[in-house]
Amino acid sequence: MRLRRPLALAATAIALTALGPTHEAAADTGTRACAADKRGDFPIDTRIDEGPATYHPGDAPRHFSLDLTNTTATRCADLHPVLVLVDEARKLTPKRITLEFRDAGRWRPVTVERTGRDENIGVFDGFPGFSVGAGDTVSVDVRLAFADDTRPDRVTATAALVRRKDDDGDWVGESDDYPFTIEEAAGPTLADELARTGPRALLGLGVAAGTLLLAGTTLVVGARRLRVGGR
Repeated sequence: MRLRRPLALAATAIALTALGPTHEAAADTGTRACAADKRGDFPIDTRIDEGPATYHPGDAPRHFSLDLTNTTATRCADLHPVLVLVDEARKLTPKRITLEFRDAGRWRPVTVERTGRDENIGVFDGFPGFSVGAGDTVSVDVRLAFADDTRPDRVTATAALVRRKDDDGDWVGESDDYPFTIEEAAGPTLADELARTGPRALLGLGVAAGTLLLAGTTLVVGARRLRVGGR
């Protein structure tokens, strides 16, 4: 799924609403050249890298990276990724999605909104935006998780990239599709059970094992006595 133009416009509109006033970084005259060329080619090559193929509801967040490569001869600043999630069943809702990105050594939460076309869109905001030098690449760490009541589904993620500019913005990048599957929730592990039941369960297991061991020893001794008596 390449970003359809109506969806791209919706993502850009949501991004501009979420981002608010222009940050000072956008005032740099060098960023004015960071725009699509006459052929419509985007100035920022945007790619989702190393995304896991499966997610399990209720599991810890899984990680992938969003690579932003500046193909122009000038620095591009005030860049805000927008992640679009489209599920086949159209049942996935924002409250079941946990999305965060890493900036300046800290994880920042992303607010996910649902469009009228049942897509989920998350704008990477709450910070001045990423800055990428001419010919450079910036890799953004992202982590994603789903609530334990999320139903199995197939999802396609696509990233758009918006550059804030005064009271408007430019759509300056778009990634390829990143498809993945939300599978059934994984069953509890032994560690999970021990964490849930506490040391009493472990003590009970030890007592039961000891009882079985004692019973087995008694049977062996009894069998030996029978053989001796039979002689």
